[in-house]
Amino acid sequence: MVEQLPPEIMKKAVKGISYIAHPLRLRILEFIDVNGPSSVSAIAKAVGEEQMIVSQSLKKFREAHLVKTQRKGIFVYYDIYEEYPASIFECIRKLFAYMTDSFYYLTDKLILPKDYTTMVANRIKLFANYDKMRILEYLILFGESHVSNIIQGIGSEQMKVSQYLKRLKDDGFVSSRREGRFIYYNITQGVHKTALLCIRKRYDSLTDKDEF
Repeated sequence: MVEQLPPEIMKKAVKGISYIAHPLRLRILEFIDVNGPSSVSAIAKAVGEEQMIVSQSLKKFREAHLVKTQRKGIFVYYDIYEEYPASIFECIRKLFAYMTDSFYYLTDKLILPKDYTTMVANRIKLFANYDKMRILEYLILFGESHVSNIIQGIGSEQMKVSQYLKRLKDDGFVSSRREGRFIYYNITQGVHKTALLCIRKRYDSLTDKDEF
């Protein structure tokens, strides 16, 4: 039987997703993912931002265990901390490739267009919430569902689930249809579904789940 992710794993996934739900932060991580260990000056130049602002973002990434550092002489180099953030970019590139028929993004690590990463970051921000991601995960695993099934499935309150379903629908993350007096919800295609599937794939691939 397919089960939802353990609460502690989902909380960690939400935390990681929340940190990258910002256009600049997403581009910083993307640059490191593509180019490997990089200095603050190289990153700042690539993303077109002041070093101080980039340094502040990198400090937050380090605190969230999204990047790690290595000193070489007087320079400090930043690298992706673990495979999880990198796997998110792999999924984002795959989505972009199929959206634009740019299939070389499936095999090559390339910097995505700035307007696309900005859109992705802003879309991620809209669902980077524990309860919203629980609802989306449930719909991925079990398909079209009535609100009562979702409430029971994720173990949350009816009012909270109903409010989040409305927001998810308003933002285009779920669709709904009425059948008699019942309303059924389903997840739509897009960055939200891609990110959730990527998180699940990462979790399923680990022998030691504590490494997530």
